[in-house]
Amino acid sequence: MSEITDFDALRAAMAENSGQPEGPARNTRAEELLTAAEKLNIPLAVIEALGHQLKVYNYSSEKGKMFVPFARLLRMWDERPEDFDEYETHSLHWVFKWVSAGMLDQPHIPLASIEKWLGEMEHRYRLAGHSERAVRSAEHSVAAHVGDVARAERAYAAWLAADRDSMADCHACELHGQGWWQAEQGRDAEALELWRPVLEGEYTCAHEPHTALASCLVPLLRLGRLDEARACHLRGFRLVRAMESMRGAYADHVEFCALTGNEARGLELLAERPAYFTDDGQPRSRLDFMSVVALLMDRLTVLGLGDRQVPGPAGREWTARELAAHARGEALALAARFDERNGTAHVSERARARMARQPLVERLPLGVRSVRPAPPPAPTAAPVHVTGQPDLPALLAEARRLSDHLRPGAVEAWAAAAEAAEGVELDPRDRAEMADHEAMALGPEGADLFERAAELYAEADDPGEALAARARGAYVRALAGDVDGAAVAVTGLYDEVLALYAADGTGIRQTASVVMSRARILTRRAHGAEGDGAVLGEAKAAVREVLALVDGRTGEDVRLAARVAEAQAMLGELAGLAGDLETAAELFARGASAFVAAGLPWFAVEYEARLASLAHHLGDVAQAERALRAALEHGGQQLEAPGRAQLHLQLAEVVGGRGDAVEAAEHALEASHWADEAGDSATLGAWARQQLGGFLLRQGRWAEAAEVLEAALPDLTAETHGDGALVQTQWWLGDCLSELGEHRAAAERRLQAAEIARHWPEQQDHATLAHLAGESLGLAGLPAEADRAYARAGDLWRALGNTHGLIRSLRARAWLALREEDGLDEARGLMAEAVREGEAAQKGAAGEEARQQLTAELGHTHAQFGDLLTRSAVEDTEDASVRDLFEEALAQVVQAVEVFASLGDGALHSRTGAELAAGRLEADLDRPEDAVARARGVLAAYEGYDGAVTGDGEGEAEAVRARRTEAEQLLRLLTERPD
Repeated sequence: MSEITDFDALRAAMAENSGQPEGPARNTRAEELLTAAEKLNIPLAVIEALGHQLKVYNYSSEKGKMFVPFARLLRMWDERPEDFDEYETHSLHWVFKWVSAGMLDQPHIPLASIEKWLGEMEHRYRLAGHSERAVRSAEHSVAAHVGDVARAERAYAAWLAADRDSMADCHACELHGQGWWQAEQGRDAEALELWRPVLEGEYTCAHEPHTALASCLVPLLRLGRLDEARACHLRGFRLVRAMESMRGAYADHVEFCALTGNEARGLELLAERPAYFTDDGQPRSRLDFMSVVALLMDRLTVLGLGDRQVPGPAGREWTARELAAHARGEALALAARFDERNGTAHVSERARARMARQPLVERLPLGVRSVRPAPPPAPTAAPVHVTGQPDLPALLAEARRLSDHLRPGAVEAWAAAAEAAEGVELDPRDRAEMADHEAMALGPEGADLFERAAELYAEADDPGEALAARARGAYVRALAGDVDGAAVAVTGLYDEVLALYAADGTGIRQTASVVMSRARILTRRAHGAEGDGAVLGEAKAAVREVLALVDGRTGEDVRLAARVAEAQAMLGELAGLAGDLETAAELFARGASAFVAAGLPWFAVEYEARLASLAHHLGDVAQAERALRAALEHGGQQLEAPGRAQLHLQLAEVVGGRGDAVEAAEHALEASHWADEAGDSATLGAWARQQLGGFLLRQGRWAEAAEVLEAALPDLTAETHGDGALVQTQWWLGDCLSELGEHRAAAERRLQAAEIARHWPEQQDHATLAHLAGESLGLAGLPAEADRAYARAGDLWRALGNTHGLIRSLRARAWLALREEDGLDEARGLMAEAVREGEAAQKGAAGEEARQQLTAELGHTHAQFGDLLTRSAVEDTEDASVRDLFEEALAQVVQAVEVFASLGDGALHSRTGAELAAGRLEADLDRPEDAVARARGVLAAYEGYDGAVTGDGEGEAEAVRARRTEAEQLLRLLTERPD
């Protein structure tokens, strides 16, 4: 660290320190710089160093330290105001507000001292000729803090009534404070209307919209504006994450998680900022933080997770229950200190109310990975007699009702009945149905139980149901892999049941069950013998036997209606195996419709999902979308999380494919949520988040998209998702970060993506990413790295035969070279190379369209060449040298005019832009007549344009207006200046 020996070096060091992250390191450096300033023996140097120290303290967790440098500054002002320049005079009065707010944050400072300070501020502002606006704002803060609502309302009205002047807070901060008060008084809609210009980016500052995005979360939730709340959380947390001084806003985001079923994300937030538990430089923000920690830990305890280990103050391990007690104690102790100072109970009441808040929504999916901690399973309530024992007859009746009507929960109902029947003597029929449904729950492992059920059915004198149970057992053998054995077994059962049915020994329901089991087994065998027409034909015949037996004879029997629907869908499955996809789609649709008509919509979901895939494959996107929507609707609450995630993700892709990024994002969000619930966060969830990020990006919601894509990246792997997904995610993330002004981070993402794409056979993406990385590196202030990236892109563009990309990379390198000392010659050489490449490509263009595009590119290169030469002359002090550069620049711009003119009206705006650039150069070269002619020529080119929207809509009209205005200004400058 170099020694500070003069004022300029001190100012440079302070500027550098201002750009460092908030925190103790920056504060320590400010203290060192004050010591260095004192050695210079320059009063203004000490004043500026004290101001710098005050600023970094204010924007850190050590706000309590700012009172000492301010007191010293104020003493210096009172003793020698002439030592302060205009800027430092303004700054001294400005930070009165910081100190006023800072005093409120420190409970050891008496309220009388704060009120005295408020009077001092009012007196000094009046002497300096400032408005009362900032004073009344400060008074409002004091009154609101102590809970004096009447005084706060009076001060609020006076604040708004006073004139805005140079001491007033910026618009963004004022609107935040005004909205905060409205929300505090329960006027959420009014608060959000005040915050709207800040949230929309109309007004910004160092801490806005950061705090407004945090403050608006609970009001938005209370008003039910959940989508906006989600967006503000993702945008806002991204802004405050790295800012140490924003513990209060950070606490708002933790609170949001606690109130929206995102407790797991709340824990992640706590883990990111362990110092927030103990930093004591600003007690009021610590009170806010510990209050929401208690709220979050109470939520976990209510969910049955009080013994879960959670992040907390360093030095020991914490359970949620332990941290809840600790945080509540800390918060109430701090609140009591404030109330003792204030003489009211307001701060404690407010803290208790905050800690007691209840969730405002059961679960608000955020799109980032965050699985809600699962509560322990609730015991199943069973019907009981007045004696307190389970009512077995009622359980059996309910189980039978559910199974007879194929309702969800039938298997679970039989399990509950079986549990209640332990030790109870039952007739064989009851025991048969219990064993039958227990076997169904076991799937492929249930074969032995199906045999036991068959024996009990036989004992109950129901041979048809015994055969049906054995047929079900044969089918689960097929599911376990023994398809041939299952086929042999079911054939004998099939023959038996048909003979029994013919002799009126069983009913159609039992017969249909065996016939359907045979059809299922033969269909499964057809899957393993694709291309074998005989096997496929046998399966089709078996399915048609089901229809022949049942169709038209279902009556009110839901089970038989389900057989018809399933048979239609199975024929669709077999048609698909035969390659007849159109028929397969038609039959899947028919089967799904039959399930819905039978009052069994949840059974339609599987076939609607298959129909969607087939329709998508056949290019019928509208049919695919209808089928997916129907599947989600028909699945309802019965649809399990994995299936729901899959359907939403497919629908997101279909809807996004037709251009509706807003609805597509909604479905991708749902998909990510349900994938997390299903335990598929790292696989399906990562896909969904990747898609969600892309759809948010398409809407220009850069911060939300970046947060989601960053959450997706750790789970995306080349093995599971493919390296294309990795490249696309990094690419999108780079685009988002670029839009957010995070250029160094954008460059890192683009370079990472380029490194993967480097190994692909097709190098177009590699070239594009290298070019974009060059752009980001240049904007990040890393010209050497940017030049290397552009050079890499240029080599790739050349190898790909992409002249446009090559020329643009050369032009970009030229502009970078111009930044370097004595870089003009290199910049000129690169631009000249770009011109040569453009001329050569234009001559060899294949086709008129390609020739015109290359001609336009050549015109832009000449125009940029002229602009580069003009800008290079700005710092040159030799008149002759400047004139030579202007002449050279004019020659390039004139060539641009000629090139654009050759393209006719299609390049009108480009030509007139070059004409005006030439006119300005001619004016600088003392050729006013030529410049006037240029300006008049541009105006003549737009005669007949009345400002109406033409061509490219409003953008076209705006371009016309801009050119006219520029030409008129140039003409006025040339015709009005003295000779």
